[in-house]
Amino acid sequence: MSRIYRMLQEVERPLFLYVNIRWNRSTLNWLFHALSLIAGATFSLSLSLLVAIFAPEPWSSTGWLALASVVLSHIPVSIAKRSAPRLRPYQVFPQANTNRRPLKDPSFPSGHTTAAFAMLTPWMLAEPLLIPTLLPIGIGVALSRVYFGLHFPSDTIVGALLGTSTAMLLSIWI
Repeated sequence: MSRIYRMLQEVERPLFLYVNIRWNRSTLNWLFHALSLIAGATFSLSLSLLVAIFAPEPWSSTGWLALASVVLSHIPVSIAKRSAPRLRPYQVFPQANTNRRPLKDPSFPSGHTTAAFAMLTPWMLAEPLLIPTLLPIGIGVALSRVYFGLHFPSDTIVGALLGTSTAMLLSIWI
C-alpha cells in the first residue's frame, strides 16, 4: 500500500500545496474551520438525531437515515485507517500549514469528508432542490481538510465516495 501512497503523493503534491499554501487567507481560515465543525462527529450526529426526533415526516425519516449513514460509514473508515495507515500531509511536507490541533491518526480516508457526505446525501436524495446548497457544503468540507494540511485530495475523494455510497445503499435498503 505504501507504494500506492507514494505514487498518489507525487500526483497530488502540486494540488495539495496549492490549496494548503496559496489559498491561506484569514477569511478562508474562518470559513473552512466552520465547515470542518459541521462534519465533526458531535455536530453531524447531534443534528441528524435532533431532526430524526423532532422534525415531521418525511424529514424525520431523513434524519434517521443521515444518522445511520454517518455511523455506518465510519466502519470502513476505521478499518482503512488501521489496515492501510497513511501519514498526514503535514507529516510529509514540512512547509504545509496546519490548523491549531493537527490530527495524529492515519490520513486515509478522511473521516470528516465521509461524515459530511453521509449526513448530506440523505437530504439531497429527499429533496433534490437542496443539491445546489448542500453539495458545495460537502465539497467545502473536503477542501477544508486539504486546506488545513490534514488530508491529501485522494483521502477526501474516497471519504466523499464512502459517505455518499453508504447513504445511497441505506436509502435503497431501508
